[in-house]
Amino acid sequence: MLDHKGFDLWADGYDKTVGLSEESNTYPFAGYKNVLGTIYSGVRAANARRVLDIGCGTAVLTSRLYADGLDVTAADFSDRMLEIAREKMPKAHLVRADISQGFPAVLAEEKFDAILSTYALHHLTDEQKAPFLLECLKHLNPGGTMWIGDVMRATRKELDALAESCGESWDADECYFAAEDWINRKDMDASFAPQSVCAGVLTLKNI
Repeated sequence: MLDHKGFDLWADGYDKTVGLSEESNTYPFAGYKNVLGTIYSGVRAANARRVLDIGCGTAVLTSRLYADGLDVTAADFSDRMLEIAREKMPKAHLVRADISQGFPAVLAEEKFDAILSTYALHHLTDEQKAPFLLECLKHLNPGGTMWIGDVMRATRKELDALAESCGESWDADECYFAAEDWINRKDMDASFAPQSVCAGVLTLKNI
């Protein structure tokens, strides 16, 4: 798994790497545009005004919301990713943050209409995910929604089957989502929408 320096080095070629994987319809980025489109449409349909992007990367998604006039806050742990995001969103609030250390402390008093994260939260272990996501939900305004787009399957069985089908290309260091783990919880309202052979969007709301 790459650290922040690894992502700094990858930043300038990141979008190209994603594009090649999506065009070939292969793990891990098959359905990437579908994922981003689904989340973008959801945020706009919800009439969200204040948006937080966790693990914004090169701001492919968030820059569209920024261009639409939304109040954007974006966090990433790669300085170079944030530099690229700044070029696209010069007036956005950008935060350097490592989500493995929890919800960004600098945003502790902030609330948002929408929180989104694409291809980032798999860097958290399964044990880290629940407390992190519950903390995110605390930072939603009433009626707010969190959208997560990533490599994701409906069940653990399907996720294991995907890993087997990917063979040596599967990154065992990354902890992907099985939607059933969240849909079955009693402390949040969750729904899942598959987007490709390996990707999906998980939507979370407060109960």
